[in-house]
Amino acid sequence: MGAPDSSVPTYGLRPTTARWTHIALRVADIDASIDWYTRFTPLELLDRRQDELGFGAWLGQPDSADRPFVLVLAQFLPATDPFREHPQEVLAPFAHLGIELPEHADIDAIAARAERSGCLAMAPREMPVPIGYICMLRDPDGNMVEFSYDQGVYAKAQEVWGAATA
Repeated sequence: MGAPDSSVPTYGLRPTTARWTHIALRVADIDASIDWYTRFTPLELLDRRQDELGFGAWLGQPDSADRPFVLVLAQFLPATDPFREHPQEVLAPFAHLGIELPEHADIDAIAARAERSGCLAMAPREMPVPIGYICMLRDPDGNMVEFSYDQGVYAKAQEVWGAATA
């Protein structure tokens, strides 16, 4: 059994222009990672798969169907792991995934939840503009996830690329 013929499309729907669609992380336990990301972030499970290489999951935000950006989680089986000769990459200490929250108090709340769960990596702190008020959590594999308030990513995108709609 060989690879499918990539010149014949599998899907009828494709973007009309190039799109940034995902970030992928190799994980040790797909169930633990799905549980962590759906508990601590606004991401929801979009798809889950299993094949001869292992397990995969896509997590995203349902309100972004027209411009999807997903977190891909992959747990490879030891015997078929195509990356087995490489160490598992971890986003840390600065490399991170970022989530901007709407309220200042949201940072304190997520930090308190994370502290109770033992995954708070950096307590809330005020950082220079444009970083804002942030805290950092560590996912089950040690990847850093930053939660920010008033960081300005959303505001700048609305200013430059379109009127606020959400």
